[in-house]
Amino acid sequence: MSKKRKRQVRPETSEKLQANSPLSSSFRSTSDAFNPDYSYVKKDLRRIGILAGTFVSILLILAFFLR
Repeated sequence: MSKKRKRQVRPETSEKLQANSPLSSSFRSTSDAFNPDYSYVKKDLRRIGILAGTFVSILLILAFFLR
């Protein structure tokens, strides 16, 4: 069996990274301003909970009447 060789990674300077990717600074500013709005998710979860509760209560009431 042959031995596995590890790849040597060259460290890049920060100057090269900034010169190669000018969009990185604009990307950082938008990621800091990321503020998602999940109000519609809360409304949907509340509605699902209410429906589940009513269905379970209806099933319990029917179980008492059908015995």
